[in-house]
Amino acid sequence: MYMIEKLFLDSVIKRFKEYKNLGEKTFDQLKEEEMHFQPNEVSNSIAIIIQHMNGNMLSRWTNFLSEDGEKEWRKRDDEFEVHKFSKQQLIDKWDEGWKVFLQTLESLNENDLFKIITIRSQPLNVVDAINRQLAHYSYHVGQIVYLGRWIRQAEWKSLSIPKNKSNVFNQQMQQLGH
Repeated sequence: MYMIEKLFLDSVIKRFKEYKNLGEKTFDQLKEEEMHFQPNEVSNSIAIIIQHMNGNMLSRWTNFLSEDGEKEWRKRDDEFEVHKFSKQQLIDKWDEGWKVFLQTLESLNENDLFKIITIRSQPLNVVDAINRQLAHYSYHVGQIVYLGRWIRQAEWKSLSIPKNKSNVFNQQMQQLGH
């Protein structure tokens, strides 16, 4: 029998992995220089979003249950500066952050959900901290996908149901028994 805590952990891990995959499918469609495209000087590029997510994931999820999620070694302001990382270096940063995050998340057990952690000295229960990051990371992945679609325009390959293809998709799902 599943307890709600186990169901919750399984569900959020699944959702986080789906968002990670959306980001990676976007990177696959982009050229090196497109990773650094900024719509204007106050907007973030995909590269900057990756830098920020990497810093956030490393800070929040290193020693998640025992240390404040805002580490002294984090240089948050620098995450939003333009750096000339190659596409591969950016993907490596993406992978590094997700690895730390997912390993920590997958190591949690049902009893950990009732614990209190801190982020910037603010106490949060673990469920709230996870939900906070689910909203945060999906927000940034949405930005990445949107920028990728904007950059690639007509060359963009849809990551979900293509425009005007809902009926075809629904028929396929019915045939598969979903």
